[in-house]
Amino acid sequence: MKIVAGNSNAPLAQAISEGLKLPLTRANIRRFSDLEVFVEILENVRGEDVFIIQSTSYPANDNLMELLVCMDALKRASARRVTAVMPYFGYARQDRKQGPRTPISAKLVANLLTTSGANRVLTLDLHAGQIQGFFDIPVDNLYAMPVMIKDVKERYDGADLVVVSPDVGGVVRARAYAKRLDADLAIVDKRRERAGVSEVMNIIGDVQGRQCLIVDDIVDSGGTLCNAAQALIDKGAQSVVAYVAHGVLSGGAVARVAASALSSLVITDSIRPNQAVRQASNIQVLSIAELIGEAMRRISEETSVSSLFD
Repeated sequence: MKIVAGNSNAPLAQAISEGLKLPLTRANIRRFSDLEVFVEILENVRGEDVFIIQSTSYPANDNLMELLVCMDALKRASARRVTAVMPYFGYARQDRKQGPRTPISAKLVANLLTTSGANRVLTLDLHAGQIQGFFDIPVDNLYAMPVMIKDVKERYDGADLVVVSPDVGGVVRARAYAKRLDADLAIVDKRRERAGVSEVMNIIGDVQGRQCLIVDDIVDSGGTLCNAAQALIDKGAQSVVAYVAHGVLSGGAVARVAASALSSLVITDSIRPNQAVRQASNIQVLSIAELIGEAMRRISEETSVSSLFD
């Protein structure tokens, strides 16, 4: 078993390596002067089970191309099996045709990964579960829920919790959290006028005087999350915290969250947190290194991955 780290999230790769007590495979991954990606694997990987750790977060296209070139280099070096470990799967929000003459980019990325030599994919909290069907190779979709549930229980043990879905599409996820926490469920009914802009319409459920826990898979601009938090406070919620798997936090999202009604936003390190995120007083980062490392070990040993979530 070998682990190769891309440049998108080196600290996470290092943490996974230390957890598995396996040193990272030496590799030279750099850019030419015109920003072409160049990859050279500096160790023998012939016949090895190789895992490449690379989130396709910002800059998404550069990180995706780096992953593809890495896989090609490993296949040409006769690696027995190559697993693309993508803690954050970029382009996942383009999982269907949004209108006439628009792409299904998540399917395109699936084709690129397979053609480049991936034998399987390991990812975390896919935006849409049906993306697994875009692949003709095995896909293991992990969930950050166990890590987040543990943190919720440590922080809010004994609180009158209500789990909130920020939109109708996230109800299944919110219900799973509510079941694990033995909490009630509420839903934010919203209307999205255009991409990145949302207007909260109504709160379905009783939040009066209670601790609200918003759960979601991605926070990007933060508009939906902040609007939902304000609507909950307006409906009488005692306080609002959010647990989100992937902290994209683009543009002015960090400042928006800092100025919002959210008392706390908890994300994972599936995307490498930038300096603004690390310095934000109401944003906390949980590590998923142990979870991903254990899944990698089980894949290598051909044992059950799904039992991680039983």
